[in-house]
Amino acid sequence: MSNREYALETAHWPSEIRYVSAEKRLEVDFDNGVTFSYPAEYLRVESPSAEVQGHGPSQKQTVSGRRHVGILEIEPVGNYAVKISFDDLHDTGIFSWKYLYELGETQDEKWQAYLDALAAKGLSRDPPGRG
Repeated sequence: MSNREYALETAHWPSEIRYVSAEKRLEVDFDNGVTFSYPAEYLRVESPSAEVQGHGPSQKQTVSGRRHVGILEIEPVGNYAVKISFDDLHDTGIFSWKYLYELGETQDEKWQAYLDALAAKGLSRDPPGRG
């Protein structure tokens, strides 16, 4: 199955997408009545890009220093995803509707795993010099 076919295999479609810039938070309403609210930092550190995810689970990178990251632009990609450009100039992640829904459903667990990985590697959410 190609990445595009996988991306299209979604049970839930967004009905509205909003960026709350003052809070650096993306909100997505899905067609089943569920709304997820994603901090920009969470989306950045869980970006589906190869730069972050690598080419397999064992290659996932722990991205540090992104506490203050924001979103510059959200662009539609066909009818199955959005490309998010962050203000740290990362812009290679294509967030499918399926992946966004998964990130919403597993946010607490993924966020805790991220915090644990930072701690295990002696890294910080703060950029160097701002901790």
